Amino acid sequence: MHDNRPLLAALFAEGKIDLLRGPLFDEEPGQPVCPIPFTRVEGMVLGLAVGDALGVPTESTLPGHRRTRYGEIRDFLPSRHNGERRGFPSDDTQLSAWTLDQLNIDGGLVPGNLAWRFRTSGTIFGIGRTMRQFLANMDHAGAAWDQAGVRSAGNGALMRIAPVVIPHLRHPTTKLWADVALAARVTHNDSASTAACLALARLLLELCQMHSPPASEWWLATAVETMRQVEAHDDYRSRSKAYAEWHGYAWEYLEATVAHAFSQGDDVLTACNRWHSGAYTLETLASVLYVMMRHGGSVEECIVRAVNDTRDNDTVAAIVGALAGALHGREAIPGRWLAGLTGRTSCADDGRLHQVLAEASQRWFGGDA
Repeated sequence: MHDNRPLLAALFAEGKIDLLRGPLFDEEPGQPVCPIPFTRVEGMVLGLAVGDALGVPTESTLPGHRRTRYGEIRDFLPSRHNGERRGFPSDDTQLSAWTLDQLNIDGGLVPGNLAWRFRTSGTIFGIGRTMRQFLANMDHAGAAWDQAGVRSAGNGALMRIAPVVIPHLRHPTTKLWADVALAARVTHNDSASTAACLALARLLLELCQMHSPPASEWWLATAVETMRQVEAHDDYRSRSKAYAEWHGYAWEYLEATVAHAFSQGDDVLTACNRWHSGAYTLETLASVLYVMMRHGGSVEECIVRAVNDTRDNDTVAAIVGALAGALHGREAIPGRWLAGLTGRTSCADDGRLHQVLAEASQRWFGGDA
């Protein structure tokens, strides 16, 4: 596997990555006590795809309006494009699958190849503003991969980072932190975004090693402890009227919002309405953590809550699905959702996601599924 630590060190030395080189990058991750079964990887990737597909027909709809029109969503809604009640992807699934494919083909993360993969793989469904600017930088301005990333605290890197953990699951080292930081940096050269990606990677790694759900407090404490080591800026602001005067580090926002909601016993809808749950990394990660704190013991319930009770619900549900799937494994994902999933990564390649997963099994787990 590629060792990207020297590349990351060079970016730090040249001031080309919006991040602090905190002690996290020298911290050896804990080694698995028992071999991690591939069903955890399947759960992570398929949980992401299921959450995305359940959320995308009502993406960006206010939760109250969504409920008025659809009631509680627990199954795939008709597609906006063809009316089929099947699980179709948005950019969350696409970019995650393309990331995993690059890892499989190249035997590890190659940031330039990942950037090129995003540039050449075809239409990106529901493409976000930051990704659009990244592609423009790659295409029209002729920027190299390490010059094309945008300083944006949108959630576009966070939603696709889960597959980067897969090559490291069986024998994790500090190479993991370098790979996650670089994979995030490809499109989003932003301190809060990359810190959130590192926190998510740590959560996923540890969840794959667990045999039962963690204590509720673990989710927030782990994310905050990770992010505070590497965040470089304290100039982030809230978009919520409830926190109109707040500014600081992203990890401080998590403490201000998530910890307060949990201490109050708020349900997911109440809490996420308070901080908006949009496509801003601070809101997305707060929503993800809160859903898992309240409902992480059940794959179905945590995804259903993310789909129904948040605004950027396809992305929140995709990340929640990855976390829940990593903890509980593929077998805990409801069969009706797996049966209805198209497995697409582009316009008409049904089943491709499952092929990429099978290739990951061979590459990273020796076919030991």
